[in-house]
Amino acid sequence: MPLQNRVDPFGAIHAVPERGLFTGNRGIIHDPETKTLLKKRWALPAWIICVCQFRNVRREPMGRNRPGGKAGWTELFFLDEVTALAAGHRPCFFCQRERAKDFVGRFGEAFGIAEPRAPQVDRRLHQERLASGGKPPMVALEELAGLPDGAMVADGGIAYALRAGKALRWSFAGYGPLADVGLLGRPLALLTPATTLAVLRHGFRPVWHPSAET
Repeated sequence: MPLQNRVDPFGAIHAVPERGLFTGNRGIIHDPETKTLLKKRWALPAWIICVCQFRNVRREPMGRNRPGGKAGWTELFFLDEVTALAAGHRPCFFCQRERAKDFVGRFGEAFGIAEPRAPQVDRRLHQERLASGGKPPMVALEELAGLPDGAMVADGGIAYALRAGKALRWSFAGYGPLADVGLLGRPLALLTPATTLAVLRHGFRPVWHPSAET
């Protein structure tokens, strides 16, 4: 059985076979004895995105990865960076330092902060991300064209990623065919946090799953 550590664009954590391009964490939120999640879904406001391979480090997912046999951070997995950003994560300063600096730097440009720091980003995101209690704003269909590439919206439980003026239906396995969300005729929930949208508008380019190219 797959572990419950795959994250959807809403920030919920599932047990599905697909792993995706990126890993990341929200702190220690699992029991290493049973390899199951605790009731809490985060342990700190810094939710990060990591690369799956870094300096030949090998970890046992949901295992005991700290010295002394203690539980380390809980490995979560994302289809791609677009998904992770929608869920409220941001790049890691340890394994993705240059991308993290780029993300935080563009955050500073967006909000007029001369010396932006990651904790400032985390505090804002923690108020906005759905999985930590944020409320998704609704966007009218005519507003979709004003959203940046990499933004994600939802119609009920179905998520779509916006790219080049088109909507791609999301799944754990990848993106489906282009969808005409205009046919829905109703407003959509905006999943990507407002802070991240501002960073995307200021030029941050997220990594897409290859299925978005087809």
